[in-house]
Amino acid sequence: MLKKVLTYGTFDLLHRGHINLLKHCKHLGNYLIVGLSTDEFNTYKNKTACYSYKHRKYILEAIKYVDEVIAEDCWEQKIDDVIKYNIDLFVMGDDWKGKFDFLIPYCEVKYVPRTIGISTTDIKTKIENNLLGIK
Repeated sequence: MLKKVLTYGTFDLLHRGHINLLKHCKHLGNYLIVGLSTDEFNTYKNKTACYSYKHRKYILEAIKYVDEVIAEDCWEQKIDDVIKYNIDLFVMGDDWKGKFDFLIPYCEVKYVPRTIGISTTDIKTKIENNLLGIK
């Protein structure tokens, strides 16, 4: 039986934390859909990605754990996506705990631990500090 899993994110500056999340999601089911934040949605969230949506999508599609990538255009689309793609399980990092419980009537919701010691924000900060000569 097919068990579809859905997660969302920006997935900029891909790192082992992203891979750990995707691997974990894939092992919780057998078909993984990733909702990838569009450039326009990132702008709305006051978030800047180093790579364009097209570039981030290309990278995600090459990862063996990912079966399909869809565009995340707004916060409100989650229920529609769960219904449209017949999602069984919605997975997000535990820093979002409770924020997506509104999906429980539509699918199972699970929050998983983040990888300790790595984040895109940390990588961006290290790059900026290095460029400025700060140690």
